[in-house]
Amino acid sequence: MIKTFHRSFSRMSRERAKRATLPPAQDNIEKLEKVVKQGNYYGAQQMFKSISARYVSAERYSEALDILQCGACLQLENGQVTCGSELALLFVETLVKGKVSYNEETVGHVRKIYEKFPRPSAPQNLDLADDDDDDMQKLSETIAAAKTRVECCSSFLKASIKWSAEFGVHRYGSPELHEMLAEYMYSQSPEVDMVKVSFHFVRGRNLKKFASAIINFMAKCYPGEDDLAIGRAILMYLSLGNLRDANKLMDEVEKEMQSKHLDFPQSELMQFVNYLLLTLQRDALPLFNMLRKNYKSSIDRDPLFNELLDEVAKKFYGVQRKNPLQGMFGDIFKMMGGE
Repeated sequence: MIKTFHRSFSRMSRERAKRATLPPAQDNIEKLEKVVKQGNYYGAQQMFKSISARYVSAERYSEALDILQCGACLQLENGQVTCGSELALLFVETLVKGKVSYNEETVGHVRKIYEKFPRPSAPQNLDLADDDDDDMQKLSETIAAAKTRVECCSSFLKASIKWSAEFGVHRYGSPELHEMLAEYMYSQSPEVDMVKVSFHFVRGRNLKKFASAIINFMAKCYPGEDDLAIGRAILMYLSLGNLRDANKLMDEVEKEMQSKHLDFPQSELMQFVNYLLLTLQRDALPLFNMLRKNYKSSIDRDPLFNELLDEVAKKFYGVQRKNPLQGMFGDIFKMMGGE
């Protein structure tokens, strides 16, 4: 018993000593800023990681977060995307270790890091028609760099969303963080995956930005496929049981297209979506099933639609799914909070 007490006392004494011997975080930050200014990014990276780890071990989480935020921002400002995103991920890991509650101040720190991720414009004056090797090389390098940026930023924000879901009040994570990820993926991806972009927009709150992204994307679609982007977005909202925002998004898309003098798609799929929005306002499972049957050819244009509609039936009418979700759809619905 006495030996156990002595061991506990000794451990507590060492931890107190460790906390006492570490200087204020700002002292280290100023030294590290000088290393970065000298262009020694790799050396600074190792120092940011090792020094912040000491503060984490001493349970001085707030100071560790200050160091990691500073490091992530500095590296990203200097174009060191891989290094910056590594420190950004450590920042989120420290939020989790320190059991830091989700609040506006902390989200503000996440946003500061997010805003430092580069957003370069596309290369100009490339003459790809002549198969110029230099221009092709520049394009290849630009695409590779863009993919790296999107992957790094996505990893950081996905980890942040997971933290916000665990330590906050939003079941699917912070709407603000979902919007950041959707915007970055849409604006910076060399090849936009609108399914992934929509997945995050439907968990945000900015319907105007979502509508604008859909309309811009529609202009790049193959002829006759522009309605798929609208239908997918509406069904994603409905699969979450969110009829209100599904209707609002439809209104927002129609309003913006009208203001830009664009023609709204007139297709059977859009007819189906409009009838569906009306049907879900009341207890009308037979009508819901009839719509699915009558518009089967339109629904079958995208394999995801049937999966989404199965989830809509579950959310609005309590219809249990016959088969568990698998593959890509299973992964999507796990992220969406489906069973």
